[in-house]
Formats: sequence, structure tokens, C-alpha cells
Amino acid sequence: MSFTEKARNKVEQMAGAAKERVGDKTDNEQMRGEGASQQSDARAKQAGQNVKEAGRNVKDAFTK
Repeated sequence: MSFTEKARNKVEQMAGAAKERVGDKTDNEQMRGEGASQQSDARAKQAGQNVKEAGRNVKDAFTK
């Protein structure tokens, strides 16, 4: 996984956390939900990228 993909996922996760906190402070359920959803999406993308990277590492181990 490239550095830019990791950075994008982290930024998206942090933005979701901020949105969720603002929703908590303003008692806005919709914003709180959007923030939680955004964090979940970023974590899922990160997990998918980690699986792809692990697959490449396994493939490389067998081809060397």
C-alpha cells in the first residue's frame, strides 16, 4: 500500500472522528452517524489494503 493511500485513509478516519465529536457536542444524531460511518469506511479500506499487501508479500515470498 502506498503512503498516499495510508494518508488518505487516516485523514478520512480523522475527519469522521471530528464529525462524530461535533455531532456529540451539538446533539446532532445525523452528523454523529455520518462521522461514525465515515470512520468505519476508512477502517474497512485500510483493512482491505492490508489484506492486499499481505497477499503480495506471500506471493513475493514464493517467487524468490
